[in-house]
Amino acid sequence: MSMDEIIAFVDALGGVLTLRPGPGDGTPELAWGDAFFYYSPDGAVPTATQPFATIVTKNYPGDETSGLDRPGAFRVNIAAGRDEFVRRLGHGPGAPAAAPDAATDAATDGARAAATDVLIAHPVYGAQAWLAVVEPGPRTGTAVRDLLRRAHELAKNRYERRAAAER
Repeated sequence: MSMDEIIAFVDALGGVLTLRPGPGDGTPELAWGDAFFYYSPDGAVPTATQPFATIVTKNYPGDETSGLDRPGAFRVNIAAGRDEFVRRLGHGPGAPAAAPDAATDAATDGARAAATDVLIAHPVYGAQAWLAVVEPGPRTGTAVRDLLRRAHELAKNRYERRAAAER
């Protein structure tokens, strides 16, 4: 899956505002080239909500374990929700994956975060039930699409609850 294929897929879900920061738009240079997906059927940039998914194309400070400094590398990040996180990874957000040795866990988590086409807990936001895939491909393509649909549904439901409360 390419970045453009993922963006087209998410845009087709409906009610999505896709932000692609770049030079001259007032966004921080660090975000240029990335993509941020919001549920916003009115097309307005939400001020009080986070995106339901993102695509990052470089390492961010404190988030270097995925090794996105490689040419062409990117990671799709998805706010999957707790239930889907547990279903996909077999443990709760913030809980370590089952392994007997803490030293092995640290080494394994670092290697897992940089592995391509593997579904992982987001290296920084896993405790908030975010999942991630570096360079999704044949092994994770279906899961990524399913998770993006689910994250979109969750974001839509939150939007509708907020809109109903404002009436």
